[in-house]
Amino acid sequence: MMIEFSGVHKRYDGGVLALNGIDLKIDKGEFVFLVGPSGSGKSTLLKLMIREEIADSGTILLNNYKVHCMKDRYVPFLRRSVGIVFQDFRLLPDKTVYENVAFAMRIVRKPARLIRRQVPMLLSLVGLSSKSNNYPHELSGGEQQRVAMARALANNPSVLIADEPTGNLDPENAWEIMRVLNEINLRGTTVVVATHAKDIVDAMKKRVVELEKGKILRDQRHGAY
Repeated sequence: MMIEFSGVHKRYDGGVLALNGIDLKIDKGEFVFLVGPSGSGKSTLLKLMIREEIADSGTILLNNYKVHCMKDRYVPFLRRSVGIVFQDFRLLPDKTVYENVAFAMRIVRKPARLIRRQVPMLLSLVGLSSKSNNYPHELSGGEQQRVAMARALANNPSVLIADEPTGNLDPENAWEIMRVLNEINLRGTTVVVATHAKDIVDAMKKRVVELEKGKILRDQRHGAY
């Protein structure tokens, strides 16, 4: 088992119940869409996976880490095993495309020779080999998101999570992002995507987990939105 939630509750300050008794298992190599209206708990679920938030009760396992009761000093090790793609890209504006991806490897002290070999491979995977010397402001939104995906893959994570990765993109670029995510999944990485993109979810026919008011309403293989 790659990811497992069991009896997970999360309530925010002010009394808002974000997750209410979540039970969810995601196996190695799966591609899962999290869908549901804003405020249904999708982002909270993703944040709990990387311990950006902490559950009030229940257990969360990810890559053999007991996330729900993990000591703070182990959190960086958990996050190195998970690639994270955000809606707003979060690229370093003063670094080139190559440097943005390489930075993720340097921060965990990967050897220079590995960086020189790995970064061009990742940029090729996301179709940006020709943009390696460009800066983020010189790229389209879709290109910036693909850089963010290459960076998320820099340390060979076993899980890639993406929170609304196509939210700021036009349809053409959104489909390109999904093509890359599907390619990443076919190479063996577990992919979990929170999205409102009904057309994409319907067309890709992956596993769909629908949340509403903090509960799982539906969990369907080869599902639609």
